[in-house]
Amino acid sequence: MDFLNAIILLLNYIFVPALAYGSQLALGAIFVTLIYGILRFANFATGDMMSFGTMFAILFTWYFQSFGISLGVLPTALIAIPFAIIFMILYMLIIDKFVFSYYRIKKSPPVMLAMVSIGVMFVTQAIVRIIIGPFDRRFFDGEKFILKANEFKEITGLNEGLTIKSTQVLTIFVTIIIVSILFWFLNKTKTGKSMRAYSDNEDLALLSGIDPKRVVMITWIIAGIIATIGGVLYGLDKSFKPFTYFNNMLPIFAAAIVGGIGNPFGAFLGGYVIAFSEIFLTYAYKKFFMYLLPESLEPNTLVQLLSTDYKFAVSFSILVIVLLFRPSGIFKGKVL
Repeated sequence: MDFLNAIILLLNYIFVPALAYGSQLALGAIFVTLIYGILRFANFATGDMMSFGTMFAILFTWYFQSFGISLGVLPTALIAIPFAIIFMILYMLIIDKFVFSYYRIKKSPPVMLAMVSIGVMFVTQAIVRIIIGPFDRRFFDGEKFILKANEFKEITGLNEGLTIKSTQVLTIFVTIIIVSILFWFLNKTKTGKSMRAYSDNEDLALLSGIDPKRVVMITWIIAGIIATIGGVLYGLDKSFKPFTYFNNMLPIFAAAIVGGIGNPFGAFLGGYVIAFSEIFLTYAYKKFFMYLLPESLEPNTLVQLLSTDYKFAVSFSILVIVLLFRPSGIFKGKVL
């Protein structure tokens, strides 16, 4: 019985949250790897672009809720996402038209585009704060429980409860669908193959008749869809605060680089590597060992490898280790 309690404890505080958080990081990492793989620069505005799309999802959610429109057990934000995606794509295309395309035409080095993306990051962050403010915002109907701790205790008779939120299940389910569609698109469709060809060899792709403007536009459209969905799923599962999305830039980049930047599948897995590492290393295992060890050996401390204050240090450490010993990532980078 104590062993089962220990397992449920880990499921409740490590595995379920890490799967949801990893899915959110995976979408952000795929955004980074698409931009890097095709447009050839590190987009440091990733977190704030996710924040931008999420902001519109919240505004549309509030609008629909004011008319009593909802999806019952599912979040109203699911209705708002398509409208938020439209605004996100328009914003990205405008930014590319008036900012990134200038440097792309001039054949500026990737580091120049990366620096420009930092400027875009601050502008995007300012727009979000002006429109919706810097404070925590919630979707109001985002948190619904599929399984509550007390209910689980009553059903199983265990001391530990298991809580599963609808947003966690939704996050994992939607991520799998989005990633599956993206992989199918890149590998099976003519447009996806042209994007991969452009990524592998731009000059050869141009000689083959591939339109670079079309490839760039489709890349931003796909990136806009992924950024909005990833940002909304994160906001539903936790809460929306612009600066939080900015902070997520480090684990997102770490996920992309760990998996092999430029490789969407690697970015997908990298999200889970970072999420599990962060949560696993910052969780306090005292109660876990109390279930497994005899009373005489029960720990007096929290048995916490790292304080939660060092959560982002985990991402940074993994990032540094990967760059030192395997710069191409777990999977070979720069592959679409």
